[in-house]
Amino acid sequence: MSQKFHIVSPGRVNLLGEHVDKNDGKVLPAAIDRSIKLTAETRDDSLIRIKALDLGEMVDIDLTKLDGKLDSAGSTLPSWAKYPAGVAWSLQTGGFATKGAEVEFTSNIPMGAGLSSSAAVEVAFAVLWQAMSGWSMDRLTLSQFCQKAEVEYAGVNCGLMDQFACANGVEGHAVLLDTRSLDFKSVPLPKNTSIVIADSTVRRSLQTSAYNDRVIDCQAAVAASQKRNAKVRSLRDVSVDELEDMKSELSDSVYRHARHVVGEIERVEQAIHCLEIGDSITFGKIMFDTHASLRDLYEVSCPELDALVEIASGFSGCIGARLTGAGFGGCTVNLVDQSKAEEFVQYLSEGYFRKTNLNAAVFVTHASRGAYVV
Repeated sequence: MSQKFHIVSPGRVNLLGEHVDKNDGKVLPAAIDRSIKLTAETRDDSLIRIKALDLGEMVDIDLTKLDGKLDSAGSTLPSWAKYPAGVAWSLQTGGFATKGAEVEFTSNIPMGAGLSSSAAVEVAFAVLWQAMSGWSMDRLTLSQFCQKAEVEYAGVNCGLMDQFACANGVEGHAVLLDTRSLDFKSVPLPKNTSIVIADSTVRRSLQTSAYNDRVIDCQAAVAASQKRNAKVRSLRDVSVDELEDMKSELSDSVYRHARHVVGEIERVEQAIHCLEIGDSITFGKIMFDTHASLRDLYEVSCPELDALVEIASGFSGCIGARLTGAGFGGCTVNLVDQSKAEEFVQYLSEGYFRKTNLNAAVFVTHASRGAYVV
């Protein structure tokens, strides 16, 4: 007899720790209340039929024939289907059963906006297969299987943060993840504040190559540091002062990109202290500082994101604002006085339209729990 399952898997927003995961930094994401909602009914064979309701597309996948990245008819999988197929493939490499099912899912996470819609899909399917098959797995390990799916199967070079946040979110908290040790802890967000996300609606296609260029520049800075100190493993092991001392040995772009990463790693430490003592004002200032660093040093902002942050800074109830995600478009994250959140949404939307003639999608959200079975 078939069983039915309902899964909710959230998107995520990164509050601080942008572009530091490749250098062992700490990141501070929060799961949000925008989510994937998935419904499944078990089958008694190895076929999974997935309906992506928002796209109006359906695919049948034979779970015993995943290596070719083909559907059951032998056609290449559409890009969105590589995420669930990749999770099945990844779990199978670890010896975990993945049963067939009839699945439908829908999402209110903006796609391509830096809010981890793909990671939310991956985590949703991992939680589904865990529920259907009955095997046990901690959420950190589950996140790692989902990351493996995205990197090795879908071919997207990502860190662990996105899948981790979707799987491990805590209501009302951000989750601090040390990407070197993989230690993590939940950190309460300031009381009486709201997270407001503003989608610029701008999408840039040069993101991947530009991202890789910056990773290579940071690797060059690490190599230069290792000539001075053989114990350096990543930019996490380099202080701002040490980087300044070797500035003359680095190209301009290598210095600037590394300077952002080293500074951001230090800012996260300061920000955690602020949250622990309830200092939301300084935390907000650090958010603005991070945006300036991403704009001027790491060079991943764009005029539309800068406009959103500049407009937000003029609102008396806005505590902090910055671009979030890879950059070159996508979203800003804003920490706002809860009592003024709806007023801020209107203020930011109207100001952005006046400045850019574009309509931003601005919405209030809150830190929510990680993926779960309803």
